[in-house]
Amino acid sequence: MFERIWLSSPTMHNEEQAFINEAFDTNWVAPLGENVDKFEQEMASYVGAKYAVALTAGTAALHLAVKLAGVKTGDKVFCSDLTFSATVNPISYEGGTQVFIESERESWNMDPRALERAFEKYPGCRCVIAANLYGTPAKLDDIAAVCAAHNAVFIEDAAESLGASYQGRMTGTFGKYNALSFNGNKIITTSGGGMLLSDEEDAVKKARFWSTQSREPFPWYEHKELGYNYRMSNIVAGIGRGQLLHLNEHIREKERIYRTYEKGLEGLPVAMNPYLSDSRPNFWLSCMTINSESSITPEQIRLALAAKNIESRPIWKPMHLQPVFADRDYISVGDPVGEDLFARGLCLPSDIKMSEEQQAHVIAIIRRMF
Repeated sequence: MFERIWLSSPTMHNEEQAFINEAFDTNWVAPLGENVDKFEQEMASYVGAKYAVALTAGTAALHLAVKLAGVKTGDKVFCSDLTFSATVNPISYEGGTQVFIESERESWNMDPRALERAFEKYPGCRCVIAANLYGTPAKLDDIAAVCAAHNAVFIEDAAESLGASYQGRMTGTFGKYNALSFNGNKIITTSGGGMLLSDEEDAVKKARFWSTQSREPFPWYEHKELGYNYRMSNIVAGIGRGQLLHLNEHIREKERIYRTYEKGLEGLPVAMNPYLSDSRPNFWLSCMTINSESSITPEQIRLALAAKNIESRPIWKPMHLQPVFADRDYISVGDPVGEDLFARGLCLPSDIKMSEEQQAHVIAIIRRMF
């Protein structure tokens, strides 16, 4: 049996350790320090944002974005339906209420038509959170335009799409506030961590203040607002700096994996996860859907792969189907895209350390299922 083939595990290089050693040598092992400052600057420069604040998680970045957007108890917030729960949980942290917006089929992301319909039903909504699923950009210009027309703050959840672009512009820059994730399975990792990006200096200063327990500038500990322990540590930021040097390399490897699946699965009743012609994904996860007329299910394939020590994962279960959000509204244009993709889809092993022989093995197992 092959050694374990992972869905998407960290890929480390030499530079990460050098930045960590530098932090140890200068005794900057406590939170904050040169690595944090430079990681923020380097990431903002790469993406094309003016300002950044490095945090403990992408979820923390989204939470502070929701707070900056002014969401209060009882406020409706429109958000992606087909996503990980971290996209939508921060709404609850501030007492808001999620309204889930259905996906479109071209990118599997928030449907601008459904978003417009949501504003017709809830014209008072002033915040929208849209995720770029599996590293594939949404119709970000259309979504931003709908938000602008209704005077709503657009928060872009680019947790999965670092390095992807839409119409030549990097994701993580389309919202008033934008969130990245450096979780262990992302295209680059800090083992755990995230970042808030914005072109608004005052907003980023406020987020930095909140994330350090809202400590006022006194020699004693003075607090006038509720704060959070959300700042990234200097050690973790060193890992991120080393990883960022290899981001473009990681993207190239992820695309190679996607193209190999695309070619290797030709002739089967399956399709790869799509993307918009004017976008360039980072190909973080390669996914497939099985044609509806096939008798083979994603779960059968997942179990067949698992029996050979290969990790795969179902497509995200839509948020409106999650028990914790059973009482939330869900807006579509009549096509239950998320439910359909959840029923027919599977995330395939997309680890950039996976060898050509290992990927061929994965493809052969899938082909034998049909």
